[in-house]
Amino acid sequence: MKHQIRALHTDSTITVYQAYAREIGGPAARTGRFPAAWKRDRMTWIKPSFLWMMYRCGWATKPDQQTVLAVEITREGFDWALRHACLSHYIRGGAHPDQAAWKEALRRCPARVQWDPERDLHLSPLPHRSLQLGLSGEASRRYADEWTVSITDVTDLAHAVHARVRDHDLTAARALLPDERVYPAGEELLAHLVT
Repeated sequence: MKHQIRALHTDSTITVYQAYAREIGGPAARTGRFPAAWKRDRMTWIKPSFLWMMYRCGWATKPDQQTVLAVEITREGFDWALRHACLSHYIRGGAHPDQAAWKEALRRCPARVQWDPERDLHLSPLPHRSLQLGLSGEASRRYADEWTVSITDVTDLAHAVHARVRDHDLTAARALLPDERVYPAGEELLAHLVT
């Protein structure tokens, strides 16, 4: 399947990843809540794929992305975001009759979806796509204030996996990865978000 949400999830939660500067990531992990410096009115992107997050933050080495957080949120909230999302780019023949209708939907929707190539342990692209979910407005506020169950600093895990990749021990690296399985989103949640 080309578009697939793979994630660490339970019956009631799903884990997503974000990377921040230490000033945001440290307090968030210590308190289990995003600090006042975290802007609720800005778009925030969450990623269910640990390896896609590693690709994005360069194994927690890029500026302002040195702290990787595993944010456990309710599946109810995640599903709400998918239901209220729009694709981040226009697809001819997709869910919208024309580009103007897509632009209007994008303006109205509190969430947006982007599908990017999933990554392997070398951070090389794989043939299937991984979800990135952008949250703004109501979705961003709900994420921070209602959906978040826990926030864990997984920067050490990122460094440990990367060290084993650098040592060419992919078996050991793979053994450390979160157990990401196909998330049961179903057609009802994804039909308007895949092409």
